[in-house]
Amino acid sequence: MTDPAVADTRRLNSKPQDLTDAYGPPSNFLEIDVYDPQIVGVGRNRYTNYEVRMRTNLPIFKLKDSCVRRRYSDFEWLKNELERDSKIVVPSLPGKALKRQLPFRGDEGLFEESFIEERRSGLEQFINRIAGHPLAQNERCLHMFLQEESIDRNYIPGKV
Repeated sequence: MTDPAVADTRRLNSKPQDLTDAYGPPSNFLEIDVYDPQIVGVGRNRYTNYEVRMRTNLPIFKLKDSCVRRRYSDFEWLKNELERDSKIVVPSLPGKALKRQLPFRGDEGLFEESFIEERRSGLEQFINRIAGHPLAQNERCLHMFLQEESIDRNYIPGKV
């Protein structure tokens, strides 16, 4: 006689995992890498841009593999668009490094290798947190940022 108030603690019968399941492609994945920083321009018009590569099998993205170049101000644009138009809490970007922009420094400032790597890592964390959020994945600005060669800053915000 079983008491309905007592929880059923029997194990579920699941099929054993085989090598195809263990080492096959994941059912849903989204991988975004920020890499290959390049310094562009000269003098006061110098900036660093990064390659942003996305690979996914999520049906919401029209391209399954894309690669675009973005600079820090593009990441700022994405953050501002998401804060304005979506209901998600947007993580912070790595800092602006205002002190590194001062003249007469003894180092390369914004273009010092260690700073560029630190910023690259922070930008990669930022974009992965955003893109991994199910509500952000519906935003047109995220799709434009990840998949289109140039960002149309006059686009009409909305869902994909």
